[in-house]
Amino acid sequence: MTMSTGWYLRRLSRMGPREVGGRVGDAVRRRRWRSARPDCPSVTGARFTAVLPAGTVAAVPPDAVKRLVAEADRLMAGHGGYFGVDRDDLTDPDWWYDPKTGRRAPWGYAFDVPYRNEEAVGDIKQIWELSRHQYLTVLAAAYAVTGDERYAERVAEHLRSWWAANAPLRGVHWTSGIELGIRLLSWVWIRRLLDGWPGAAGLFEGNPVALRQIWHHQRWLAAFPSRGSSANNHVIAEAAGQFAAACAFGWFPSSARWRADALRSLERHLRGNTFASGLNRELATEYHGLVLELGLAAVAEADVAGVPVPATVRLVLLRMTDALAAVVDGRLRPPRQGDADDGHGLVVDGPGSDRWGSLLATGDAVFGRLAWWPEVTGTDVRTPLLAALIRPYAGNGAAPAVARPASRPAHFADAGMTILRGPSEIWCRCDGGPHGFLSIAAHAHADALSVEVRHDGVDVLADPGTYCYHGQPEWRRYFRSTLGHNTLQWDDSDQSVSGGPFLWTRHARSRVLVADASGAADGGTARWCAEHDGYEGVVHRRRVELTAESRELRVVDEVSGERGPVRLAFHLGPAIAADLVENRAALSWTRDGEDRSAVLDLPGQLTWRAHRGESDPPLGWYSAGFGRKEPATTLVGTGFADGAEGFTTVLRFHG
Repeated sequence: MTMSTGWYLRRLSRMGPREVGGRVGDAVRRRRWRSARPDCPSVTGARFTAVLPAGTVAAVPPDAVKRLVAEADRLMAGHGGYFGVDRDDLTDPDWWYDPKTGRRAPWGYAFDVPYRNEEAVGDIKQIWELSRHQYLTVLAAAYAVTGDERYAERVAEHLRSWWAANAPLRGVHWTSGIELGIRLLSWVWIRRLLDGWPGAAGLFEGNPVALRQIWHHQRWLAAFPSRGSSANNHVIAEAAGQFAAACAFGWFPSSARWRADALRSLERHLRGNTFASGLNRELATEYHGLVLELGLAAVAEADVAGVPVPATVRLVLLRMTDALAAVVDGRLRPPRQGDADDGHGLVVDGPGSDRWGSLLATGDAVFGRLAWWPEVTGTDVRTPLLAALIRPYAGNGAAPAVARPASRPAHFADAGMTILRGPSEIWCRCDGGPHGFLSIAAHAHADALSVEVRHDGVDVLADPGTYCYHGQPEWRRYFRSTLGHNTLQWDDSDQSVSGGPFLWTRHARSRVLVADASGAADGGTARWCAEHDGYEGVVHRRRVELTAESRELRVVDEVSGERGPVRLAFHLGPAIAADLVENRAALSWTRDGEDRSAVLDLPGQLTWRAHRGESDPPLGWYSAGFGRKEPATTLVGTGFADGAEGFTTVLRFHG
């Protein structure tokens, strides 16, 4: 995917004068750095002191250790997988190779590499992911819990290989700040987890190559922060990685300045990226998880180093944790909203450890759980490690007194998210919030007024997910389109106007009119109503009612304004089988060996058709994770809206 002149003009139109000026300065600096690359200052007497407290590793639960070691052994055998692509070359990886397309990224000055062009580079996500070195944190953790030096030696071998192949400012791994920030955080944890290994000091503080890499990473991040309309989760990763390295690897003349600047950036952007309610402003749930992980990791480094952290940092992380506890379903699954690219801030666990349960467990250890929080029964490696480093919130002199929710919040007014809950774990998310974050809303989808419905954690009316970012524009358009969500499309148009794969040039504005989520919990009816103005001259209003006694969800769509063609889509989860006859769909699925069923009565004014696994154009797909997709049934009704009557959809659960 290459960017046209038109894209650059559209992108420029979403920037303010200050951002434009900053980017001009960046361009001048990149040009100067091409020929003037300073050397890392000499370092003598460096010591690593940011170690785990005694007894920390012994506190890791045995089942979490078992999963970790199993994953480490798989990695040692060369096997891994990223974004739906299995790899068997991880004993000696080619750091520039994309196994998905078979291409290798070109060599050259970093800022000349056309990393958005898949024809020239390959799938950049495939290339970048391995070089976040989070598989090496897993191997280092395996060494820490077993003492088996094979894991440590493999980590050292791969780090030396990477450092040799990726000289500062050369190649594709020096083009994106989020990659440098997360990589630095991985290196901090690798050094910490290898502390008992005799070769650890010689690999890091006693190694001029490692020192040079660490210094250049931090110098890069100090020079090229994400700016203005791009200051989303990327800037959090940049600041967190910079801060962690400046705390744990504070061996350079600039370390104190880098640490102070990164902490200021982290504090500012954590606040800026988070609603007062605690939800992430990108309204993309996986980035809520990424930012929370990065924030907790940064606070851990501060507490180990004895660096005071502004109270607002801990307060934002507390609110993010309470918000996460509030929105998950009964199986600890959060909403599937907006973009998701499987990005993590810190990985020390094997598969089978639940990301969201881990964050809630860490929140319990650091902030203390509230009575209404859901129970976390799983275990993980990361929680005891972070909890050993982060000072508990209660009794922390830097922690302000704050009123936390006395009961489980259901409506987040600033984020426009409402969770309706009914009997037998009926869970419904209603979306009446802003169209993403900042002027480009990079990770937003055109999903205003969409609903997402689950029964005991099973997707019934599903958000299809993300699937891809680069290289497959028709799939990128589909998965973030209005038709790709459980909402109404008018005149074959998206509610918001896309200017590129991470750019929206016009944003639909939504407003919530009614949000009463309490009724269903009391055996009555919960109600929600919202509208948006994304279609010129037309207002789409949707009402949702969840009635506990009848186990019924009723959705009424109204379109006011001129007469026009509409399509109403309902995307079923991949586990749902559907038998559509005229405007009634019989739904069935299995959960824990038990058969479940429901009936979906669709508006009779529309003509209904089931779509599954279609590619020209895409329709009827579900993406469980980045780079992965599978066929799923989508029910689409077509017809006309004339404002005279609404379209009523009723979902009734049986048993």
